[in-house]
Amino acid sequence: MMAFGQIRAKLTARSLVALASLVATATIGFAADRAAEHVTLTNGFDLICDHHEQSGDRMRLYTEAAGSNFIELPAAQIASVEPVMLPAAIASGQAAPEIKTAPIHKDLTRAELHEMLSAAGMSHNLDVNLLASVVRAESGGHTLAVSKAGAKGLMQLMPETAQELGVGDSFRPDQNIAAGTAYLDALLTRYHDNLALALAAYNAGPAAVDRWHGIPPYRETRLYVARIIRDFNASVKASKVAFEAKGSVAKADAPPIPSPGAAAR
Repeated sequence: MMAFGQIRAKLTARSLVALASLVATATIGFAADRAAEHVTLTNGFDLICDHHEQSGDRMRLYTEAAGSNFIELPAAQIASVEPVMLPAAIASGQAAPEIKTAPIHKDLTRAELHEMLSAAGMSHNLDVNLLASVVRAESGGHTLAVSKAGAKGLMQLMPETAQELGVGDSFRPDQNIAAGTAYLDALLTRYHDNLALALAAYNAGPAAVDRWHGIPPYRETRLYVARIIRDFNASVKASKVAFEAKGSVAKADAPPIPSPGAAAR
């Protein structure tokens, strides 16, 4: 297992709260009094979408009525779909207030997510494999994921944490990843690069870690820490094997180096 203190040295540079709350943030752009759908995933996350379509063993969750943006998931990951009515934004006859909003985002491709995580990791000297492991554990890579506690987005930022970090829209991948990485970096600094304690604080809060002087005796938190460390180590090992394999291929393709005697002739 990788020593926790080595997580920074790997880089050369330094790397349903209430449904009403979810609707207010995650359904920007829907018309007032419009029917929508509340989707619960088998991993416990919740999403709000305009409508869904199933094709074979895949299901598309559309974030808008026009159908241009959607999230596609295996149908087996959908636990339930319930109709909901979005609350009216304004009373009839009143002028609509001017509100600056950000667009809803669909899930990133694997390449897009890796690029974004790499940039954030370089900014804070955190291994991209670690950040990817956190994203997998927190949201499964779903941009619009919302936990029952109210954490949002790829790295599951709680509203208070997002506000403190200056996040305007937790569902925007760039803002969510930048803030989540900065928060994890701060926790690693606070706990002297002890990855287990930093992850426990990310999951249960620093107050719980400080109160218990270590990883809190919460089953969810202990499983969370173990899962990420196991996934992180597996990812690092896979990356090392891939790098060594690439080096071997490059070496095999290189022309032979002539012996000194042959060169003289």
